[in-house]
This record gives sequence, structure tokens and C-alpha cells, in this order.
Amino acid sequence: MIISFVRDYERIARFRLGKFEGMKGPGIVIAIPIIHSTEKVDTRVEVLDISRQTNITKDNVPLSIDVLVYLRVDIANAERAVLEVEDYRYAVRGLATTTMRAVIGDMALDEVLSQRDRINELIRTRLDTETERWGIKVTNVEIREVDPPADVQDAMNQQMNSERERRAAVLQADGIKEAAITVAEGEKQAAILKAEGNRESEILNAEGDQQATILRAEGYAEALKAIHGVAQGVDANTMTLQYVDALKELGSGDSTKFVLPLELTKMLGNLGAFTSTDD
Repeated sequence: MIISFVRDYERIARFRLGKFEGMKGPGIVIAIPIIHSTEKVDTRVEVLDISRQTNITKDNVPLSIDVLVYLRVDIANAERAVLEVEDYRYAVRGLATTTMRAVIGDMALDEVLSQRDRINELIRTRLDTETERWGIKVTNVEIREVDPPADVQDAMNQQMNSERERRAAVLQADGIKEAAITVAEGEKQAAILKAEGNRESEILNAEGDQQATILRAEGYAEALKAIHGVAQGVDANTMTLQYVDALKELGSGDSTKFVLPLELTKMLGNLGAFTSTDD
């Protein structure tokens, strides 16, 4: 009698005289020699390293690619991994190789290099569909390396260098453009501020001139009012005396002939009347 201790992640396929009895475990599983035969299955996730393969892209570029395939035996269908396929690992490895070639063959080089996640999912989906009949669940596929030929790699490097130079030139041009815009905006703002300052200055000067003119006009008006007030206090006799003083100054000169206005003769007549009255 053979006693096996089956762990939680293991199952044992037991055959009785060559006839499948079912998947046993976890726990103790008993097998009687000659009558029973067993085959243990591990249901944990395992990794298959698909060796490097040469795949031709849609645009006829050979690529050397290696892939990791993550898979596990489905506990609910573990018997299929024993009854439906002789060596499920070898079967999955061969299927992954052909599936990868089919997927890569439908894509151009640029797509292969830039869409790894999409390629991984395409391979995983196709593998999982095919391996389901074996009780195998493909959980993940990861492309580890993609190596194009040397001449293609050189061309790609040159292209990347050219692209970096182009981006640097674009960034430099954008920087110069932004600097020019900033300078222009600064000059514009300075010109606006200067113009506003000049306008404000002219307005202030004009207002100052206006105020000065108003003050001068008011001064002239006040002076005229004062003169008018003084003039109203001057009577005819005062004016006559002023004329007499003027005649005295004329008489002291060398002239022998004088022309007197009519108003002066009237004032002199009044002066005579004024002096006679005083006597």
C-alpha cells in the first residue's frame, strides 16, 4: 500500500487497473500497488520560458523574440491535463511558438516595437482559447526581448537620433519664440505705460495752465474792481487839479505854443469858479 499526502495545491489522478477513478486530494490518498497507478498534478502558476525564436513581421523584417508564458492547471478541470494531453508543458510551448509567429506576422515592425502590451494580450487570448481543452489556464504572456537585425537597429538608432535632434530644435525654436513674445509684450506694456504717463502729464500741465489762467483772470478782475472803486471816488475838482499840475509841467518846458482840449477849458472855468467861491 502506498500512502500519499497531497497538498492543497496538488491533485492526484488515480487509475484502477488502467481505468480513471478521478482526481484525489488534498489530504491522504491511498494506492495499492499493481491495482492502482497515480499521476500527480501541480495546480500552482508556473512559468514557461519560450526560447528565442525568429519571427518575420508583416513588412518582412526578421525579429528575434523570446517570451515568458504564465500558466496553471485549472483545479476544476485538472483531469484534462492528464487525460487530454501527454505533456501539457511541451504542448503549450509549441503552441505559444506558432501563435507568436502568427501574431507578429500580422504586424509591421513599428507596431511590434511600440505595442508590446497589445501583442502580449493577443498571444495570451489565443493560447488560453486553445489550452482550455487541456484544462490549462494561461494567465499572462510577457515578451521579454525583441532584437531586430543589426542593420535595422542602426537605422533605428539613426532615426531616434534624428528625432531627438528635431525635438531639440523644436524646443529651442519654441523657447526663442516664447522669449520674443515675452520681450514684445514687455515692450508693449512699457510703451503703453509711457504713453499713459505722457498723457497724464499733459493733462496735469493743461489743468495747471487752466488753473493759472483762471487765477490770473480773477486777479485782473479784482484789480479792475479796485481801480473802478478808486475812480468812482475821484470828483471833477480833483481832475482839474491834476490838469493844472500837468500845465505847470508843460509851462516849464521850452515850447511856446500849446493846444488845449475843450474839456480842459471847461475844467479851468470851473476852477475859476471854485477859487472865487473860496475867496
